[in-house]
Amino acid sequence: MTTIASRANHRYYTGMYLGLGAITMFFAAFTSAYIVRKGISNDWQTTIMPAVLWPNTLVLLTSSLVLEKARRCIDNWNRFNLWWLIGSGLGLTFLVGQIWAWQQLVDQGVYINTNPSSSFFYLFTGAHGIHLLGGILALLYISWKVWNAKTATSKRTAVGVTVLYWHFMDGLWVYLFLFLLIWR
Repeated sequence: MTTIASRANHRYYTGMYLGLGAITMFFAAFTSAYIVRKGISNDWQTTIMPAVLWPNTLVLLTSSLVLEKARRCIDNWNRFNLWWLIGSGLGLTFLVGQIWAWQQLVDQGVYINTNPSSSFFYLFTGAHGIHLLGGILALLYISWKVWNAKTATSKRTAVGVTVLYWHFMDGLWVYLFLFLLIWR
């Protein structure tokens, strides 16, 4: 027999999975457009990947590990809060690194409209950055929610769904990074 809390928990996870499916389709459409555009292009010039993307990827993957650590110690508020804040800070650091990557491209004279390759680079990284910013807002919301939550189930669900989203954003970034690196 399921309880009301477990049904609500299931609904939150189902909603998140549906949202992640939509995000997957969004990026799949851009991936398809990239492949088609590159295939028919006579003006394609490879965009050099800014070097900051390598350590920046490590920062994002570390944020996922740290947030998972926080999720696992949710019953200890002090430990949870410490790990959660570190993970959130690493997420913000990743976004700053992405802006730095864009700045490196601008310094080289590579803009969004320089050629189709650079347009897709800015599109992929910008769309991912917007989704990640949404994740950071969720992390900040969760900090407030966990502090004010009345029940442990409410805390666990909110944290679990948010960490799931964050892990997905990490996986999506690894896919985008490798795709842009390999399909130049």
